[in-house]
Amino acid sequence: MTIRVLLVDDEALVRAGLRMILESAPDVEVVGETDDGSKAVDAVHQHRPDVVLMDVRMPGLDGLAAAGRVLELADPPRVVMLTTFGLDSYVFSALQAGASGFLLKNVPPEELLSAIRVVALGEAVVAPRITRRLLDRFAGQLTVPSTEDGRVGQLTDREREVLLLVAQGLSNGEIAASLVISQRTAESHVEHVLAKLGFTNRAQVAAWIAVQAALEPQA
Repeated sequence: MTIRVLLVDDEALVRAGLRMILESAPDVEVVGETDDGSKAVDAVHQHRPDVVLMDVRMPGLDGLAAAGRVLELADPPRVVMLTTFGLDSYVFSALQAGASGFLLKNVPPEELLSAIRVVALGEAVVAPRITRRLLDRFAGQLTVPSTEDGRVGQLTDREREVLLLVAQGLSNGEIAASLVISQRTAESHVEHVLAKLGFTNRAQVAAWIAVQAALEPQA
């Protein structure tokens, strides 16, 4: 499957750089671009992208407001926000608007392509530095997402414990020590968690838990 991407950024050089990176991959196609958030909805109607890469700061209608309009459409594309600023307020607003990802503009090319693929499959992706900050901020209230997500319902009680420890950045050895189990058993639990949730690495687990924590109503 070819992933169709729309670029929304007011800087022509940024768009050109993103296009070059994305079109270096055989499974990604840049189907259109615009330099104005207010034109994003029309561009989505015109190009029918799977994923929209949206700059946060743009003159006129900013990216957060534009993302909100795009995500209100029937059968909307996935939206990934791009910015040079990793401010918590931007992250929360983007996630609450329904964005599937939040990346910094200095993201390495291979990570950008990976993020596009992950988001196209329906998962969330957040820059590692931002993920870490979100996890630190909500450290005392991290929980396993609702079992309404069928994948979560497949996890055993022990695997749910392991899931949260993985999200907190613990190694297999540290997980084993925390749960008083062997490292081999810890490794097995981690493998099962990744497989049942459909993730390929720990970073995806951390981003998923961080997003869920950020979206939980605050007391």
